[in-house]
Amino acid sequence: MVVEPVAQQSNNDEYTASDIQVLRGMEAVRRRPGMYIGSTDQRGLHHLVYEIVDNSVDEFMAGHGTRVDIHLANDGSVSVQDNGRGIPIDIHEETGKPALETIMTTLHAGGKFDSKAYSVSGGLHGVGASAVNALSSHFKVEVYRDGHLFTQLFSRGEAISEMESEPILRGRGLSKKTGTTQTYMPDIEIFKEITYDFNILRQRFKEMAYLNRGLEIRFTSDWHMDLWPNNRFTFYFEGGISSFVRNLNQKRNVIHDEPIYAERQVDGNIVEVALQYNDSMVDSLNSFANCIGTVDGGTHETGFKSALTRVMNDYARKQSLIKKGETNLSGEDTREGLSAVISVKLAEPQFEGQTKSKLGNPEIRNQTDSVVAQAVQLFLEDHPADARKIIDKCLITQRAREASRKAREMVIRKNALDGGGLPGKLADCSEKNPELSEICLVEGDSAGGTAKNGRDRRTQAILPLRGKILNVEKARDDKMLAHQEIRALITALGAGLGDDFDLEKLRYHRVIIMTDADVDGSHIRTLLLTFFFRHMDTLIRSGHLYIAMPPLYKITTGKKERYAYTDSERDEIVKGLKTKQRIGMQRYKGLGEMSADQLWDTTMNPETRTLLKVDIEDFNEADGVFSTLMGDDVTPRRDFIQTNALDVQNLDI
Repeated sequence: MVVEPVAQQSNNDEYTASDIQVLRGMEAVRRRPGMYIGSTDQRGLHHLVYEIVDNSVDEFMAGHGTRVDIHLANDGSVSVQDNGRGIPIDIHEETGKPALETIMTTLHAGGKFDSKAYSVSGGLHGVGASAVNALSSHFKVEVYRDGHLFTQLFSRGEAISEMESEPILRGRGLSKKTGTTQTYMPDIEIFKEITYDFNILRQRFKEMAYLNRGLEIRFTSDWHMDLWPNNRFTFYFEGGISSFVRNLNQKRNVIHDEPIYAERQVDGNIVEVALQYNDSMVDSLNSFANCIGTVDGGTHETGFKSALTRVMNDYARKQSLIKKGETNLSGEDTREGLSAVISVKLAEPQFEGQTKSKLGNPEIRNQTDSVVAQAVQLFLEDHPADARKIIDKCLITQRAREASRKAREMVIRKNALDGGGLPGKLADCSEKNPELSEICLVEGDSAGGTAKNGRDRRTQAILPLRGKILNVEKARDDKMLAHQEIRALITALGAGLGDDFDLEKLRYHRVIIMTDADVDGSHIRTLLLTFFFRHMDTLIRSGHLYIAMPPLYKITTGKKERYAYTDSERDEIVKGLKTKQRIGMQRYKGLGEMSADQLWDTTMNPETRTLLKVDIEDFNEADGVFSTLMGDDVTPRRDFIQTNALDVQNLDI
């Protein structure tokens, strides 16, 4: 079927002022919610929660309130309560309406455009609460202040009641209570599926407590209580971001016992940093601006990195640990094995977009640089033994990185001498458009042969991987690049590695891990996931990595065949069979046990297969899991196994 362009179907070729739409007020938010909250999936739902919680945290940062209570109800509604000053309720001079109503129904209305009410805050666009209101089917605000309880109801960006007031009786012991309670229900017209991830929310609120020393955050959830048995948490950290860093390193061996910590106010901005080295080969740098996670970094990260690299090199040369004529440590060298938290609080942060993923304030770069440089320099001078350990680790990293560079150059040079050819065992597809192409990473030559025979040769490439690939969690880059199967994988994908990974050069936009449904297959899948997480995380973040789900069982009755992907699905199929014929059942342990047609029908056919997309929802949590399960330290891995052993399902012994 050919679909003609809309312009060719129209009899009116005119383009006039009548074709221009003007979206007013909350209509713009409802028509284009992604511009304000990023998306309308689970991440968008989480963003609604963060917007309201951030406002309560802003009260704490302004010196008002000590506690924030978040409640996720079983119907999907959210309630956030704080004991701050309470949203103003007096009449706004410009709108002629109560300030409460103005804030909730007017974009770019709030108390954070100057420093009068808030010296620092996470929300400066004035669209947070009003945007949440616009995307909620109902929204209730309760304000305690001036001995009264003020209540107003809203829906889809509009006020649906007048603000009501009632005095708080002294006998109730609440006459001096202040604060705001906001309760909203996401609109199902906008969010087609209301679903939350308890662990992601919990981790975010835990971070906020770390970043605000002395703030108590209580999180209770009745959402999917059967899935979340431990649904009540209280977070309170006197140690602040130093405790945060200790938490990041709790499953690693640290090089120095106490984190390096500094907090200083510079020209009205507050810079707070904490960092601690461990003996791993990965770094964990977490940056925040006004308690908002800046996942894409910004000027505060740039200042941190430049100061750390400069001070490390200055100290190493002063102590003759780097001699005259020897190369300076690079930034990567000084950050390997580093866990750090950067928290800056600014009167007027310049975020890129409403979702606030990157900080752009130019002045904070030098301010962060100054604070970090002074703190690290003092630590190195006051702790010479720890300083020597840190510098030694950086120098080892430098040598390993140089070896890795030479190994990469050798791989590139070999490919060039070979005519830039792809791995010989790769069965490539004929399609050259990466968006239409996929590669299946298959366990072993046997399954690889079956997959090659059963695939769609136009769009599906097959790369068999022999045996279990190297555990990259325990190997430096030069050792990894010497591994034949990993080199073949890197070459086949064509996009490079690590910081040099170029998504534009990726030859396939679906990279599918396709392993056997047994213990060995699970292990190989985990090894591949470790590799991609450590060295091609951009591939995961961009949504290009998948896991194939081959069936566990083939159930036959006469000439009919059915496939089950879980034990429960098998039981359901067998229970539903109303036949006197013998029921045959085959348990697949390897993809090679299937015929090419069976593998196509069950695992490779885009029309019938099941693929799981791999995503990184919490980098720090994922980092900790990989370190625990795949690292050198046996104790945390043993503890993990003992804790989770009883929850294992579908274990082949």
